[in-house]
Amino acid sequence: MRLRSLLFVPGDRPERFAKAAAAGADTLILDLEDSVAVDRKAFAREAIGGCLTGSWDGPPRFVRINPLEGDLCDADIAALADTRPDAIVLPKAEGAASVHMLVARLAAVGLGGVPILPIATETPRAIFALGSFAEVASSLAGLTWGAEDLPAAIGAATSRDADGRYTAPYELVRSLTLFAAHAAGVAAIETVFPAFRDLEGLTAYAARAARDGYTGMMAIHPAQVSVINRAFSPSEAALTHARRVIAAFEASPGVGAIQLDGVMIDAPHLKQARHLVGLADPG
Repeated sequence: MRLRSLLFVPGDRPERFAKAAAAGADTLILDLEDSVAVDRKAFAREAIGGCLTGSWDGPPRFVRINPLEGDLCDADIAALADTRPDAIVLPKAEGAASVHMLVARLAAVGLGGVPILPIATETPRAIFALGSFAEVASSLAGLTWGAEDLPAAIGAATSRDADGRYTAPYELVRSLTLFAAHAAGVAAIETVFPAFRDLEGLTAYAARAARDGYTGMMAIHPAQVSVINRAFSPSEAALTHARRVIAAFEASPGVGAIQLDGVMIDAPHLKQARHLVGLADPG
């Protein structure tokens, strides 16, 4: 499953589902959590259930449920019992323990095997459990993080400086999530860029994420999707170079390091080249 762009859609706005599906996102996240008021949760569950059981020719549909603690989550899981979402997005996850708990609860309603995308950094306790996701990698669709709930949880004023960049504590959290995802061997998904009208800022943000090793990003508005897809799709120039690297090594089997365009390249360059080509052609 390709996961460059994951577009959130409020679950209580079914009239937006078709428009979101046409935006070009690799995946939709039908939301039951933050974007839906408490008195609209029941309606949202019904709308999402209809989306998941009706005819559909759009992208894969993930569902973000409410946090594991509380009656809202129980109701969410019960409402999904007769459906088959492509994955479950788990907010406020606290490492492998949370994944184990959700796997069991999904299996109890006939949803065994549905992969999980944890939002892995929304509580202070969660930060110290990031390394444990490797234990449950086979149950994961990827790993992502959030920069909004955590500062609220610890009484911080914000997670960003005046120029929009993350302050040191949240830059650390972002980095730890990136490495935790790669340690588990799953997709590393960058968090949202809230200023959805600032496409120039989004372009720079997404490019930085792709540069750093993130493989995709969540979106909160359809206008963000094309920018994100471009950021996480290799350019033709990069692909051409990657294919030349691969061809050079194939022409010299058993050689550890070779010269290409006056530069010495070795095994890490070959690995990176194969990764780029794989991004362009996941099949």
